[in-house]
Amino acid sequence: MAERGLLVLFGSQTGTAQDTAERVGREAQRRHLRCRVEALDSCDLANLIHEPLVVFVCATTGQGDPPDNMKMFWRFLFRKSLPASSLCQLDYAVLGLGDSSYPKFNFIAKKLHKRLLQLGGNPLLPVALGDDQHELGPDAVVDPWLVALWDKILALYPLPPGLEIISPDVRLPPKYTLHYLPEDSPHPESDLLQPAAPRAAPCELHPFAARVVSNQRVTAQSHFQDVRLIEFDIAGSGITFSAGDVVMIQPQNCPEDVQQFCQLLRLEPHRRFVLEPTEPGTSLPPLLPQPCTIQYLVTHYLDISCVPRRSFFELLASFSTNELEREKLQEFSSAQGQEELYGYCNRPRRTTLEALWDFPHSTCAIPADYLLDLIPRIRPRAFSIASSLLAHPERMQILVAVVRYKTRLSKPRRGLCSTWLASLNPEQGDVRVPLWVKKGGMKFPADPATPVIMIGPGTGVAPFRAAIQERVALGLRGNCLFFGCRHQSKDFYCQTEWEELVTKGFLTLFTAFSRDQEEKVYVQHRIRENGKLVWELLNSENAHIYLAG
Repeated sequence: MAERGLLVLFGSQTGTAQDTAERVGREAQRRHLRCRVEALDSCDLANLIHEPLVVFVCATTGQGDPPDNMKMFWRFLFRKSLPASSLCQLDYAVLGLGDSSYPKFNFIAKKLHKRLLQLGGNPLLPVALGDDQHELGPDAVVDPWLVALWDKILALYPLPPGLEIISPDVRLPPKYTLHYLPEDSPHPESDLLQPAAPRAAPCELHPFAARVVSNQRVTAQSHFQDVRLIEFDIAGSGITFSAGDVVMIQPQNCPEDVQQFCQLLRLEPHRRFVLEPTEPGTSLPPLLPQPCTIQYLVTHYLDISCVPRRSFFELLASFSTNELEREKLQEFSSAQGQEELYGYCNRPRRTTLEALWDFPHSTCAIPADYLLDLIPRIRPRAFSIASSLLAHPERMQILVAVVRYKTRLSKPRRGLCSTWLASLNPEQGDVRVPLWVKKGGMKFPADPATPVIMIGPGTGVAPFRAAIQERVALGLRGNCLFFGCRHQSKDFYCQTEWEELVTKGFLTLFTAFSRDQEEKVYVQHRIRENGKLVWELLNSENAHIYLAG
């Protein structure tokens, strides 16, 4: 009989597709299938032709783009040189996660399904198109699709004699075992985030610890929105970037949240441990030192401020010794309870830490071994770079709006990364931020004669500040900027810089201050008023138009 094995490959940008892929992996384990769950770009593509059974779980990002961790796979798969029968031994299924409010809804999943078919693959099921806009979220499609998938797979690979599907009531083993080290074991004193000598350009697995040079509020104190212009020193990092590029920043949890989490789970912050994979061949989590302290794990790795997913409640229910709590947790993790879960979690943006507070009996029963199964890792955040190396050598600046808003919960919601960045004070010593750079989607014209029309309301102006600095340093004059904000006196970012460039003849500037007069005025009104100029630039001078916001 053929070996009962399944490979689950995911392309995930925000973690939803990864969470779903891990769910498929758990369901495979319950059916006694040997299963690996990997990011598409981590998998050895040459071996794909030998895989008999693969489930692909992929999100679509931006305007129909593949997520970052499947870009290499995507390029490989669409090579013209691949023979039409490359995947003729492959049974596959594609599960897409998308949002139908975008024109290219689930574009990547549809295109992947079609391409696998062209290469001779055999689809077990039609492609599933999960939709964020559905009132029950993507699970409305995912749940019934998975039921059909397991029927197909078990028909091809029946359960071995004497084995039953492991009941959902039985808890699966954790991915890693956490071994505490004796309190008195020696440990090297080292700062875990050192500005290490760069081996190559910094990347997600090897970020550069950039020193914060300045952190300046650029909105009036009386303005509701706190926006920061933050400057980093990147000397010696090997980082280069041009206008339109993006900096990725790895944030951390605030000390109060870390302390609360450790108290709730009765964890000793300074205890040191090593992780051991339960299954041989499972790699250790990247970016976690070995050995590691609980404090470091909770501060830098566990995303305790994210809105918990359905899988969180499913696992938490399995630890619960309190009947009332367990019933509620089981309801939240059932297909029927998704509307209620949405109302409890997603709508008010309740965090994982707050959910743990609400289930105290279950929370204090969580074994430390399961922490990495229960809580996802903190994802890096992307910011448009707001400066040019030609104007500020060895420096990088970003424009950050601090995310803070109210829901029905009494405590205001705060963005993890922007709140952390705003709290950093370079006057209090050496403050460092782990970062690396990614190519952006904006490319500015190579021909110096081509004028550029930039429309950047609010912090959307960030990439255009980089572009204007770059173009002015090169002596290019055809720069036209439409900028909008609420009040000229409160949130007109970089006002003096723009005005100087206007005086010197490098910039044509149009502003829209929406709340400074009776009727609201936005950038689109200014574009319409200056339609003649815009058309002239487009029609006669072949101008390029850029929009960010």
